[in-house]
Amino acid sequence: MISETQSTVLSDGQRKLSAVVREFADQVVAPAAYRYDTERRLPVEIIEQMGELGLFGLPFPVDVGGQGKDYVSLCLAVEALARVDQSIAVTLEAGVGLGIMPIFRHGTDEQKQRWLPDLVSGRALAAFGLTEAGAGSDAGATRTTARRDEATGEWVIDGSKQFITNSGTPITSVITVTAVTGTRTGADGATHPELSSFLVPSGTPGLTVEPSYDKVGWHTSDTHPLTLDGVRVPAGNLLGEQGRGYANFLRALDEGRIAFAALATGAAQGCLEEALRYAKEREVFGHAIGGNQHIAFTLARMQARVHSARLCWLDAALKQVHGKPFKAEASVAKLVGGEAAMANARDASQIFGGYGFLNENAVARHYRDSKILEVGEGTTEVQLMIIARDLGLAS
Repeated sequence: MISETQSTVLSDGQRKLSAVVREFADQVVAPAAYRYDTERRLPVEIIEQMGELGLFGLPFPVDVGGQGKDYVSLCLAVEALARVDQSIAVTLEAGVGLGIMPIFRHGTDEQKQRWLPDLVSGRALAAFGLTEAGAGSDAGATRTTARRDEATGEWVIDGSKQFITNSGTPITSVITVTAVTGTRTGADGATHPELSSFLVPSGTPGLTVEPSYDKVGWHTSDTHPLTLDGVRVPAGNLLGEQGRGYANFLRALDEGRIAFAALATGAAQGCLEEALRYAKEREVFGHAIGGNQHIAFTLARMQARVHSARLCWLDAALKQVHGKPFKAEASVAKLVGGEAAMANARDASQIFGGYGFLNENAVARHYRDSKILEVGEGTTEVQLMIIARDLGLAS
């Protein structure tokens, strides 16, 4: 639902896109959400329909098969989907921001020609293998290594990754993997690991997609640990310049936080819509519970959270689109959005009472799903650290 503030800054095309995706979410995604949640299976057929709508190609130019839109448009689509199903929304968010964007930004012409057509059309998905058991927020602690086989020219990758979205779907085509390729001396004189990125096609010998996690929420989202045991890829599968893996993925993470914040806003909006409808319909002692001041005030606070979260991600996204620094704004948006989603899920479940404890109820799924919004794409504490640094404070 576009607010009055949004309507003053969005183009006619962006407003139309938001309405189209909202209708798709209500008519296609929402009716199937509970079934796929219980089956814990990503509905490839819905992903294909999203591809036909052009959602995976939104922020990419037409000459690579994209829609020629911008990052605000992507965030609008993610928010609209997250109202009814966070798992579907994060499949798009991660598929574009973490899957396609690194290849588009840092890939060679040959890499782009090979991977982008299927990815931007939604016929295939890509994943981003960064996080490890001991290296998430502290990417410098990465233990996965890649060494050059001088005899063949290939890179040999060994290690493991954790919590990798879209890594084991039937249509996953490639996984970008970060690995240590050596060491470098920094400006401080200290030695630091040199991180590089590699494109590892699905099915490459030595790459094992381990069984999916038994998660609290996001049951429909595809998430796996990965094991890389002597994985060999050609020299041409190095993504970007050797040793630039760390710098390259930092921008991807900053942008990802904006889309993540839009996802959280959509979740908060979905909880508000469900709780408001129920408060108007549910009668106790002869009148709708929405007439109770406590319920009314709770819904008012939920609306305030949605509005604040939406303004935050929109501010960060507009800065990104116009080429302005947005790192701190992305962290503010992610912090405010994640907390809004979690608080609205809690309040919505309380308004529904016992019905809010049933998994078939959308607010119950939001309650389970929303916790990850305070953890994924950088925890709340990481966002506070970034914001504090932007204020000139040590953290």
